[in-house]
Amino acid sequence: MSAKKKLSSKELTSKKHNRRRLLTLWRVVRYGTDSFVRNSWLSVAATAVMTITLLIIFTAFITQNILTDTINDLQNKVNMSIYLKTDTSDKVGNELKTELSKLSSVKSVTYCNADCGRTQYAKDNASSPEDLAALTEATNQIPATLKVSLVNINDTSQLEKFVAENKLVKDHLDADHKPSFAGERRNTIKTIGRAVNFAQAIGLVAGIVFVIISSLIIFNTIRMAIFNRKEEIQMMKLIGADQSFIRGPFLIEAIIYGFIAAFIATGLGIWALYASSKTLVSYQISVQPTINLVTIYAPIVLTAMVGIGAIIGIVSSLLATRRYLKL
Repeated sequence: MSAKKKLSSKELTSKKHNRRRLLTLWRVVRYGTDSFVRNSWLSVAATAVMTITLLIIFTAFITQNILTDTINDLQNKVNMSIYLKTDTSDKVGNELKTELSKLSSVKSVTYCNADCGRTQYAKDNASSPEDLAALTEATNQIPATLKVSLVNINDTSQLEKFVAENKLVKDHLDADHKPSFAGERRNTIKTIGRAVNFAQAIGLVAGIVFVIISSLIIFNTIRMAIFNRKEEIQMMKLIGADQSFIRGPFLIEAIIYGFIAAFIATGLGIWALYASSKTLVSYQISVQPTINLVTIYAPIVLTAMVGIGAIIGIVSSLLATRRYLKL
């Protein structure tokens, strides 16, 4: 009987403790919400800065994604061409295609024989009677072509070694047309490759810098809000409130900043993406994959933005309140 009473006493104590914790949590949430409403001008300022912060983060993510897609499209369009003699048979061409496909640096290979080359040339120059007339001259022969797409357009070492050492290629290589990665187009391809690497590096660095700057701005804004209420913090300490209870309302306020700012920033970011899509496409920038990504995963994007906003607000609030709790 005493064991049952003892057990019931422990359960009662536990229930009281849980109830007290829930009541404390409710009070913290209420005080934080009331403070957010009461200090409206600071709340608006902090929310505005948080919105700018999250908008910069969203823009950095979207820009990096668009840049990556555009670079991938650019790399796919830059083919390394190996020109073979006009009389190269399809059997030889397909055999070389198979061997090239085995290289780890090669993404894909297409073979176009002399007839295919003539057809393509005529199609590409349909609006130029002079070029079409020149095509019919006996001395103007179109070479067969192996068009190679590389995983990395800056890495042509394997391809160069293949052309230099493969006997079948050497026997059928067109002496009048050097491979594109060894002729006049080499500098152009290298320039594109350098531009690709530079753009990726700039996009990553810019994104990190903007996030750091924005985080500092929101930190100082929240710190200013807490500084204006330092007397309130001192009063709470005098009446015996513990640090977690003092911090609580500020954390709730910071979470509210992040929650509201996340909705605003996500809405503005998606609207700007759609509004600028036609202009970006006109400059041959690959924006549609990013639009599809944001549209399909909009709830996940919004949740991520809310989470980022809450984390920034909580960390900034904890750092800003630490100083006054030590006083």
